[in-house]
Amino acid sequence: MQWNQFQTNAVRGMTAEMVQIKGQNGDMVDAYYAKPAGNGPFPGVVLIHHVPGWDEFYLETTRRFAQHGYAAICPNLYCRLGHGSPDDVAAQVRGAGGVADAQVVGDCVGAREFLKAQGSAKVGLIGTCSGGRHTFMVACSSTGWDAAVELWGGNVVQANLTANQPKSPVTMTADLCCPLLGLFGNDDQNPPPAQVDEHEAELKRLGKNYEFHRYDGAGHGFFYYDRPNYRQQQAMDGWSKVFGFFEKQLA
Repeated sequence: MQWNQFQTNAVRGMTAEMVQIKGQNGDMVDAYYAKPAGNGPFPGVVLIHHVPGWDEFYLETTRRFAQHGYAAICPNLYCRLGHGSPDDVAAQVRGAGGVADAQVVGDCVGAREFLKAQGSAKVGLIGTCSGGRHTFMVACSSTGWDAAVELWGGNVVQANLTANQPKSPVTMTADLCCPLLGLFGNDDQNPPPAQVDEHEAELKRLGKNYEFHRYDGAGHGFFYYDRPNYRQQQAMDGWSKVFGFFEKQLA
């Protein structure tokens, strides 16, 4: 369903709740799960949160997908470090060098399997910022995904590798397992336009099914309505592209 395209006499309710999923190494991971009212089945979306953490923006966005007809789940990738405010927990994670890529893959696959168990025949994934990087990396490191949406994924083209991030995601492009949508701001510096060019060139060279859209006048995080970098026109056009892409690939 495209943005604001609904019949006022057919507005569907939803349920939203905390669940636990089996993540990397069998760890039990907290996750926020929302689905439309009714028996379904519904196509599924896994949301991968950004560096600022498992925060209000991501909980609200999970419900937004349920409102648009998807069973949506957002695992708390930081839950192993304990609980507190999103800012405090995110600071702990940054101090620890971030979450390991392998752990993110395992947790996201676990979230997908949870949705499959609820009846979702097709499942996509979406993330912003570091979650955009993770989205691309997960779609290249595991199979069984039907669509991926990378929103301004920082460090997809990555020079400084670490123990937690041992590979530059762009080097994994050959293993991308599903269609990809990418949205980027031309004023962004992570990724800057030159890295988006490199990212796209590799997708094109390998014949991958992808579409990239770039926005003038937008920088990093232009969907974030709670921050000065929000850009209303570009964000709403981007949301229309996200919903259109998932409708095409998952419906």
